[in-house]
Amino acid sequence: MASPRFVHLRIHSEFSITDGVVRIDDAVAAAQKDEMGALALTDLSNLFGLVRFYTAARSGGIKPIAGADVWISNPQDPDQPYRLLLLVQNHSGYLNLCQLLSRASLDNQSRGRAEIDPQWFSEPAAKAEDKAAKKTLSDGLIALSAGRWGDVGVALLAGQEEQAKQAATRWEALFPNAFYIEVQRG
Repeated sequence: MASPRFVHLRIHSEFSITDGVVRIDDAVAAAQKDEMGALALTDLSNLFGLVRFYTAARSGGIKPIAGADVWISNPQDPDQPYRLLLLVQNHSGYLNLCQLLSRASLDNQSRGRAEIDPQWFSEPAAKAEDKAAKKTLSDGLIALSAGRWGDVGVALLAGQEEQAKQAATRWEALFPNAFYIEVQRG
């Protein structure tokens, strides 16, 4: 069995607009140097750099992973949205992520942030290949809890373990076998 390798799953590039400084070519070069097999681009609420990233990663022998770090509306405190990291598993996940990001940008802006309403994840996917399968907008996506910026992390940091457990249970129900608690250094 091969030894585990580190893979960056949270990179904000220059396309992240408000908080990215990493150039895509530099990120791919660093991944090559470190012999990473894969690399994820997860810009904040957009996929603007995806084509450039995909091309650079593939030409550098790196498996590109598409995703986005997204804002999640917080109905209890609209001024304090949560975060969630979404990674694309397959073509339908890519289409669902595009639909979620577009809808957030067009229909749910708050203080200049495009926010995804968590209820949208359980809505039917418009582009489901198999209509009988009743696919939702969470299908084809992997969700990471966003560490201290997600609702699970916020609750844990506030000492509210039961609230954190309830939030994790809700996400697991929306992303069956595809929701992971993200651990980060502070």
